[in-house]
Amino acid sequence: MTHLRRRPRRPFGGRAALAASFLCLAALTACSDGDGGSTGDATPSASPSSPAVGGTRITIKDFTFGPADLTVRPGAKVTVVNEDSTAHTVTATGAKPFDTGTIGPGRTATFTAPSKTGGYPYFCTIHPSMKGSLTVR
Repeated sequence: MTHLRRRPRRPFGGRAALAASFLCLAALTACSDGDGGSTGDATPSASPSSPAVGGTRITIKDFTFGPADLTVRPGAKVTVVNEDSTAHTVTATGAKPFDTGTIGPGRTATFTAPSKTGGYPYFCTIHPSMKGSLTVR
């Protein structure tokens, strides 16, 4: 009589392991905004915009906007990163062609620059002494 030896079963071997790997990868990809971070309280991050004259990022730190004066092309996506320990906004004055809404500490928001060229002063509605300017050309 010949005895056949059975190989031990592996709990996650073969096709099951491959399927589990794909599920994990899909879940991780769906939770990311593509650059390792998460999106903030305002508009979700969008695909990169056309290059701006002076960059497309405003950083809020120590109750100041950096850079205080930013020049972009019409319709550019502008990313705002709040590196402060309190919430802020980036709100245009006048007709308010852009407003990020409240951006929590450590959060990021985006807005679309106006399509009309010109100067657009903005401020933080929570801390009105914080001021900056967006130039569209």
